[in-house]
Amino acid sequence: MTRPKGIPERLLIAIGGNATHPEDMAGSSGEQKSVAERTAASLLPLLRHVPELVVTHGNGPVVGKIMMRQMLTMDRIPPMSLDICVAHSQGGIGYLLMQAMENALREAGDRRHVAALLTQVEVDPDDPAFDAPSKFVGPFFTEDEARRIEAELGWLMREDSGRGWRHVVPSPVPRHICDISRVDDLVKRGTVVIAAGGGGIPVVRQGATRVRAGVAAVIDKDLSSARMANVLGIDTMMILTAVSRVAIDFGTPRQSDLTEIRVDDLKRLRDAGQFPPGSMGPKVDAAIRFVEGGGKRAVIGHLDEAMAALGGDAGTHVLP
Repeated sequence: MTRPKGIPERLLIAIGGNATHPEDMAGSSGEQKSVAERTAASLLPLLRHVPELVVTHGNGPVVGKIMMRQMLTMDRIPPMSLDICVAHSQGGIGYLLMQAMENALREAGDRRHVAALLTQVEVDPDDPAFDAPSKFVGPFFTEDEARRIEAELGWLMREDSGRGWRHVVPSPVPRHICDISRVDDLVKRGTVVIAAGGGGIPVVRQGATRVRAGVAAVIDKDLSSARMANVLGIDTMMILTAVSRVAIDFGTPRQSDLTEIRVDDLKRLRDAGQFPPGSMGPKVDAAIRFVEGGGKRAVIGHLDEAMAALGGDAGTHVLP
């Protein structure tokens, strides 16, 4: 199949947690399957035409519900540690996306394979994030509900960008994508690889004999995606979410969308407090890290506009 003009040889696409599990849905299996099918339909042109493609995804809403579910049954079933909750969410979301993508490809007459890999990501056990939880997971609550959850479950709850209250957990910086060579091998064979879901299963290195052990954290998927893309030598990374472009002065009469911006200018806007840590902040940070790490272009845009964003007709494009 001839590759359309402007399609890169190798691409990483990071799908937001709310793109796989929107805030306004209850989260039934049927709903999650439908969302995965819509995601596959949106990405189908890229699934068909990008020769070497890696897809990552968020898990914040899902892992939060896994934690809530087990806390409500802890008197009967021992709760799992947070790293295993991340693994469960990674496997479940990966399965739904893999199935939906392969079905979409087959319906288009394409025999390309999709593989979802459980991915461990190494973090520093002394990362200051463990002393200052900041990563939002799970559904939104009112302040009264949040206070009750804090009292009953001992969770740390904070307000998320004026949208409600959510559970916060540590979010250390990713240091190393474990076994990234497996991702590279599969990608080179033409397989679409779903990896580092939810930022990856957080692990730390322990001594000479026990190489890794899981820790209680949720890694930001955009930062893991940027790290993976840099290591794999990928020139273009796309962060697809529920908004069309990055905006400055968001929610005010002065709001203005960014179409193309140099990384130094984006850093100045970030340092001026333009991008809240609970929403656009991590995506902007990841775009900056990716470009400063050797990437040629980071694109932040809407999932439904993926092809247009890759072609330069939509999204915010961050350049060196």
